Amino acid sequence: MSENSVLEKSVWRQYHKENNFREMIVEYSKLESIDLIQDDKELYGVLKSKLTKKELKLFAMDTAGVNDENIKDAFEYSDDDLEKAKFKLYKKLKQDKTRLPFRQTSED
Repeated sequence: MSENSVLEKSVWRQYHKENNFREMIVEYSKLESIDLIQDDKELYGVLKSKLTKKELKLFAMDTAGVNDENIKDAFEYSDDDLEKAKFKLYKKLKQDKTRLPFRQTSED
């Protein structure tokens, strides 16, 4: 119950009806779902720790299909700023230092 309540109030849930960040991590980090940390709360915690607050909000908004005009308004970005921010975010999700902590460790 407490796990769900924490996730219910997350930045992610402001833009998504479901806690589908696991699927988005798989899609953008090029990891396999089976390799990810099993506990959603723990996985979301790693996601929060690896992205800045702005990047996490951008990731949530962009993957929820929020249109670019609304995203630009939320962040006060120009077209160029938004393009650069998205590029940086998705590049970061593919980098080993960001994506490898999403993996379940063999000790668990």
